[in-house]
Amino acid sequence: MTSAIELEDVVKEYHAHGELVRAVKGVSLDIEEGEFFSLLGPSGCGKTTTMRMIAGFEAPSKGLVKLHGQDVTNVPPNKRDVNMVFQSYALFPHMSVWDNVAFGLKQRKTPQEEIRRRVGDILEIVDLVGREKRRPREMSGGQQQRVALARALVNRPRALLLDEPLGALDLKLRQAMQIELKRIQREVGITFVYVTHDQSEALTMSDRIAVMNDGLVEQLGGPREIYERPATPFVAGFIGTSNLLTGTARAGELKIGDGRVLVPGQDGEVTVTVRPEKITIGTDEPEAGLSALAGTVSEVVYLGTYNSYAVRLVDGAEMTVFQQNAHDATATAERGDSVWLSWQAQHSYVIGS
Repeated sequence: MTSAIELEDVVKEYHAHGELVRAVKGVSLDIEEGEFFSLLGPSGCGKTTTMRMIAGFEAPSKGLVKLHGQDVTNVPPNKRDVNMVFQSYALFPHMSVWDNVAFGLKQRKTPQEEIRRRVGDILEIVDLVGREKRRPREMSGGQQQRVALARALVNRPRALLLDEPLGALDLKLRQAMQIELKRIQREVGITFVYVTHDQSEALTMSDRIAVMNDGLVEQLGGPREIYERPATPFVAGFIGTSNLLTGTARAGELKIGDGRVLVPGQDGEVTVTVRPEKITIGTDEPEAGLSALAGTVSEVVYLGTYNSYAVRLVDGAEMTVFQQNAHDATATAERGDSVWLSWQAQHSYVIGS
């Protein structure tokens, strides 16, 4: 089956202040038809530049861009069967919702009856029926975002590119819109390529995620794979919160002070990551068969659904532990308490293994 989007060793270089800058350093991706695919990474990692090359707003310095098997590397944006939604929405303020959504169809001289049908159908999908006559200024940020989505989708592109479209929304609305975006994508069934720096956003919506750093893809995989089995220390630290431990393993055990980190099958220098929610905090020394480290609580933060503990180990390293408030909000330990941290052997993931 032909992929929706293919990037083959794409490079983007430009000159700034007399120096050559490589914004994208050789990215290869294969995005499937109907997939919700996210480009995730910090500011300046090359994710937006990569998307702009897919859209045709930037020409790659090297490499190929293919849409549905066709080489479009040198094809202008208006000749590519993709649409793009920006963070700013770029709605026409003097036009109604209906006219904003119908604009592209009118430009293409689509028959009036088809315009009525297609605009009506897409407004139902994005839950804007009854608001057709409103102007953008009369709508909330979330509603404006739906109008921008409807305007892009009504043209029936084979792929939709979204550049941080939820960035201007407040947290609660952004979280609600994440669920809505995924629902809309499933309903219309087209390929979505989504650029974001928000890890939880990417984990919530994506079928697959490309984690980018310094112009390169550090890991490509499903949300669970990237979270549970990060390929590099950068991915481990960027996706959620992670504890990194390094040292020399002998016979499947990494010694730290009087404690141990179980890494079955490992021998030699290792970097281990363990997620804060996998760790149990208590005052009693754990039983054999568990990873166990001693330390002192340096900070306790109440975060509603869970407590976050910062625990300083005997070697000076600091561990983060999340404890869910399942029964009550009473902290297990307070600042200054001596504690033991423990977790099961399978929750120590050796990076690069």
